[in-house]
Amino acid sequence: MKSYRIAVIAGDGIGKEVVPEGVRVLEAAGRKFGIGFKWDEFPWSCEYRLKHGRMMPEDGLAAIRAHDAVFFGACGFPGVPDHVSLWELLIPMRRGFDLYVNLRPVRLMPGIQSPLAGRKQGDIDFWVVRENTEGEYSSIGGRIFEGTERETVVQQSTFTRAGTDRILKYAFELAKSRPKKHLTSATKSNGFSITMPYWDERVRAMAARYPEVKTDQYHIDILTAHFVQHPDWFDVVVGSNLFGDILSDLGPACTGTIGIAPSGNINPERKFPSV
Repeated sequence: MKSYRIAVIAGDGIGKEVVPEGVRVLEAAGRKFGIGFKWDEFPWSCEYRLKHGRMMPEDGLAAIRAHDAVFFGACGFPGVPDHVSLWELLIPMRRGFDLYVNLRPVRLMPGIQSPLAGRKQGDIDFWVVRENTEGEYSSIGGRIFEGTERETVVQQSTFTRAGTDRILKYAFELAKSRPKKHLTSATKSNGFSITMPYWDERVRAMAARYPEVKTDQYHIDILTAHFVQHPDWFDVVVGSNLFGDILSDLGPACTGTIGIAPSGNINPERKFPSV
């Protein structure tokens, strides 16, 4: 029997409810298909931070680095600012383990009613691929002249060719493997006049390597409208960290609930455990 060692981090809020049930489901699936699991639980959370002053120990990443995967629930709870809880727990895992793909399916499931009129099972079935380690969610920046009229706040978006190309390659490969062979890029090059034109250039360059994949792009504002009005248009949607974050919640909401939409923080090369 093949066995996997899984680090379990229930985290906060709903995570404490759904992760134990998820473990039960995986155990049942394992018994059916001959897969074993060894579960190592870690209490890292906002509650942990209130007791220890940090979301996880200093050697936290080292403690889970050798696991096959991390089963993570949720992060964030009243009493700890959201930007603190996220940047002390989930972001270190994403960057420390180079989990550059955030992948979320958007699918209208049996028994779930979409808030969109007339939609039925099979009408909504696509993937959102989000760049997960750079882009708009940068730690480059700062605040000066705090509390004065000159107070200034700067946070820099960072797009690298390596980071942009690898997420686009993953998205194009996914689109290539699907029957529709259709990729949509989220952009906003009429607003972000440097980073988004660069993103668009890299999309075109990558598209040239996948002539069998139909490629289109929309500015993020109208793209959100199309998600609501025409979710059947989409197959694989790829976006930067910020745009992918927004779309990966909006898409499942169009299927009735984000509560049953899983997501993966993935290192495709398997150099580190995915979350």
